[in-house]
Amino acid sequence: MDIQAAMGRFFDEQGNIALPPELTLAALSEILFQMDLAAGQGDRHCMRFWDYSSSREGEAIDFTRQQINTRIKAVAARLQQTAQPGDRIAILANNSPEYIFSFMGSMYAGMTPVPLYDPTEPGHADHLNAVIGDAQPSVVLTNSTSAAATRKFFAAIPGTQRPRILSVDALPDSLATQWQQPQGAPKADPVDTPALLQYTSGSTRTPAGVILTHRSVITNVLQIFRSIQIQMPLRMVTWLPLHHDMGIITAALVNVLGMQYEFMSPRDFIQQPERWLRQLAEGEGNVYTAIPNFALEMSARVETSKSYDFSKVIGLIVGSEPVTEKAVENFLEKFEPMGLDRQALRPSYGLAEASLLVSTPQTEHRPRITHFDREALAENRAEVVEQGVPLVGVGQVVNAQKMVVVDPETRKELPEGQIGELWAHGGNMAAGYLGREAETQETFRNTLGERLSDGLPEDDFWMATGDLAMIVDGELYITGRLKDLIIVAGRNHYPQDIEYTVDHASEQVRPYAVAAFAIEGDDVEKLIILAERDLDKDPSGDEAAIEAIRAAVTEAHGVQPEDIRIMGPDEIARSSSGKIARRVAKKRYLSS
Repeated sequence: MDIQAAMGRFFDEQGNIALPPELTLAALSEILFQMDLAAGQGDRHCMRFWDYSSSREGEAIDFTRQQINTRIKAVAARLQQTAQPGDRIAILANNSPEYIFSFMGSMYAGMTPVPLYDPTEPGHADHLNAVIGDAQPSVVLTNSTSAAATRKFFAAIPGTQRPRILSVDALPDSLATQWQQPQGAPKADPVDTPALLQYTSGSTRTPAGVILTHRSVITNVLQIFRSIQIQMPLRMVTWLPLHHDMGIITAALVNVLGMQYEFMSPRDFIQQPERWLRQLAEGEGNVYTAIPNFALEMSARVETSKSYDFSKVIGLIVGSEPVTEKAVENFLEKFEPMGLDRQALRPSYGLAEASLLVSTPQTEHRPRITHFDREALAENRAEVVEQGVPLVGVGQVVNAQKMVVVDPETRKELPEGQIGELWAHGGNMAAGYLGREAETQETFRNTLGERLSDGLPEDDFWMATGDLAMIVDGELYITGRLKDLIIVAGRNHYPQDIEYTVDHASEQVRPYAVAAFAIEGDDVEKLIILAERDLDKDPSGDEAAIEAIRAAVTEAHGVQPEDIRIMGPDEIARSSSGKIARRVAKKRYLSS
């Protein structure tokens, strides 16, 4: 099957995306599967899951194109027997083949998957309770590994109010023959009905369900495919959590298109990052992967048992959290001698409200790292210098999407080099937040004010990301969260900038385990810094670390921290995707 031709049918002569009204992700998946089947590709290997639960070397669990389709249809058929079209289906499981079958099976059944996680994930019980209460799923899909914890999680709910729980790996293949194409007459075209409900991590607010339609996701899949200029044959290697937008949309993309997908659990990567490195290097095809910034640093610190050949890695997407100069350069220093092409690194920007991707490098100059004057940044403008605050560029807006930087007060488009709020516009934007009309209007229904560029949409479907950014020489740089800005004595300070300084002030500090935020004072905001102690450090070194942090932050940022606390490993609040949750950390600090 010619994937390029199959995808090209959805673009018009001007490069705009035009989707048939009856198209859904399940329909697209089935069309492409039948094309593969007709071409004799049903026995082609497509999925490999690495299970490290009983072996240090891992057990490879493989599926062909036909086997994947059969398992998806078995799930879909069982759902059609137990739930109604349009119902929400929660997925509570660890990374596994069953997770993919559950996700796609829900769509094949004409229902809406809600990707979540294994209830045994530490520290996230409140988040999971809030999400389940908001989503109100009629069925919960899990697997044998997570079934006991899932049933225990719902045990306190009266039986009549409890969603039905199904263990996907207990469903026989024979069910697949009972699957039927979803019927019904929806109020909207199928392409504009919900495809999935993606919950925010809760790091910046109470978890909100982002309603992604089939149009949203398919549009972004097409945008990603064209902007990254995917080379075939492709092999995607990942450990990203499947409840996270970057993990599940990536999984959906490669499985719908019938590409090779090789994955494992996040825990197995964190315990031994070399597993991921080995999978990148071994096997055939053009290798793509997607990771957050901290994985670059973790991998660079690995004492590899042998030299690998990374020459087949042509796409390494870095996103989900701010990308740092140190992590990028350390990773390249370690692995360029093993054949890794520097241009393979693509620091990118996206968010669930845009399905996944907004921008990624589309020039040969990548990754682009630029240093900016700190004083100028505090004044919301860019001034490039030889030595200053390093920011990693996240490329250009993907094709068939618009992006502008605006003044959040006047909504006026700002010129290059000015810092403002990033807005985006395109068919990949979510339909809104479940049950939150005011937040939906505030985020997704914005109209651009005075404009500097030609051809920008004049409707009220601009999405306000809440992220501060600037465009310099055609490159997008993210400078912080609009609502996370620390303003002391009228000066802007980005928490990521301060956290970077703290991270490098003392070896006592655990890498990427710092939270900087401001609390109200009598006259000005006060800076609070929380830092976790590194795993091999003794508490006796905490006082010296606090003094080193205080001196480094004062010198670099011109602001005296009001309070600095060294905490034990994993004591700073994190989101369900593992990122530092500043808002939650601040709330806990104020209540302590």
